[in-house]
Amino acid sequence: MRYLSAEDIKKVLTMKEAIEEDKKALKLYSEGKADIPLRTNLSVEGYGQSLYMPGSTSGDDPTLGLKIVAVYPDNPKSGLPSVPATMITQDAKTGVVNAILDGTYLTQLRTGAVQGAATDLLAKEDAKTALLIGTGGQALTQLEAMLTVRNLKLVYIFDRNREKADDFCKQVQSEFADKFDSEFVAVDDPNEVVAEVDIITSVTTAKSATFDGELVQPGTHINGVGAYTPDMCEIPVSALKKADKIIFDTLDGVLAEAGDIIQPLEKALIKKTDFDGELGQLVNKSIKGRKSDSDITIFKTVGTAVLDIIVADKIVKQASLQNIGTILK
Repeated sequence: MRYLSAEDIKKVLTMKEAIEEDKKALKLYSEGKADIPLRTNLSVEGYGQSLYMPGSTSGDDPTLGLKIVAVYPDNPKSGLPSVPATMITQDAKTGVVNAILDGTYLTQLRTGAVQGAATDLLAKEDAKTALLIGTGGQALTQLEAMLTVRNLKLVYIFDRNREKADDFCKQVQSEFADKFDSEFVAVDDPNEVVAEVDIITSVTTAKSATFDGELVQPGTHINGVGAYTPDMCEIPVSALKKADKIIFDTLDGVLAEAGDIIQPLEKALIKKTDFDGELGQLVNKSIKGRKSDSDITIFKTVGTAVLDIIVADKIVKQASLQNIGTILK
């Protein structure tokens, strides 16, 4: 059995590769070749919660695994992460556990990659400017994914804490200097630049829209990544109403968990016939995406265990070939 840390994972799988694996994962899901049960949530009274997300895929190269995510708000007092995560992979043909991975970085990687997959398939080919809203734990891979699929010259960064936005700009300018020829600029208000950008990616836990949808211009692609519960909301209703295409990672997941979509549906501000399908259907070409450079496109994701399983399987195979990681006996 192999243990793979975040640094090990970075050595064996690039963002570009992760994006392709996410496309594969959602294609399998949309084709009915993935078994993803509802996650099990156990409360540990006085301490926190532990969530268990199993899943498998079928076909010529089956996969099997389980991600465990705990939410323990007081952990930082002991120097521990408040949301520790671990991924366990199994050999689907024998059931034997073959690897344990750092689930925190895996989640960041596959979540960035699924936005990258959507941006690759839906944003204008010549997109040059973007806006990233939120600089939390998911922001770095979200930015890397956008930069991987589009040759962005300028990315605006917004956080409610301006100092955090400034610090994030400095961090990515240094970290991505050798990989991307892009400029990063912090802004005090996202609405200052919404009308100027080709791509908007919001990755926050906000409970109200993070930008003004009335300012969104024709041709814009929007990613709603952060809101993953019915009471959270990032995408403004006005943007949903203007959209020419609305695509989800999984229809069942979004309709059960995404406040961006659930809330306006309940208020009859939008209807289910406004939705165009799943990203996996776009990958397998059973539905069409952007039709022109003037289309406004929206992608909403709440995440699914099939992304973890497929990306983790690829990581484990690459690590085995390159002899990366720690062998546990």
